[in-house]
Amino acid sequence: MISSADFAQITTLIFDIDGTLTDSRAVFLPDGTLVKTFDHHDMHWIKLALRAGLKVGVLSGRDDYANNFLINELKLSFALLGVKDKIAGFNEILEQNKLTAKECCYMGDDVVDMPVIRRAGIGIAVGDAVEELNEVADWRTNAPGGKGAACEVIRRILKEKGLFDHIMERYRK
Repeated sequence: MISSADFAQITTLIFDIDGTLTDSRAVFLPDGTLVKTFDHHDMHWIKLALRAGLKVGVLSGRDDYANNFLINELKLSFALLGVKDKIAGFNEILEQNKLTAKECCYMGDDVVDMPVIRRAGIGIAVGDAVEELNEVADWRTNAPGGKGAACEVIRRILKEKGLFDHIMERYRK
């Protein structure tokens, strides 16, 4: 069970991309171009998390045009792409950003994410993640990857940290 104290320590959100910020489908056009879809609610709430002062970044095994486009579009705090060893990548993010694991919330969808989900302050599996993540995840979202899971997590973190009402002020006027 995740406590309010666990949420209070979170300063940084780290997302896997494929299957977490996307629905894990890959479409290849005849010219070889890879097409992915990202949920606009997830993207907007990532921007809200950044606006609230949280660091937000990605840790992904793939380094492709779509992932790079997303990073630039959202102006993420950091990104580590093409990582085959996720725990080594997580440790690199901690070192480069002077973070502790307890300060980080990590969300993933597959077995390659297990070591990071286990080590992060809060480890989350998207709703349609592989069942093996139940062994290590603190929480499984209701929403599937690429269809509001990031939005669900960010909303809860902002509420738990007491940042939600401040972020919502501009929309409630």
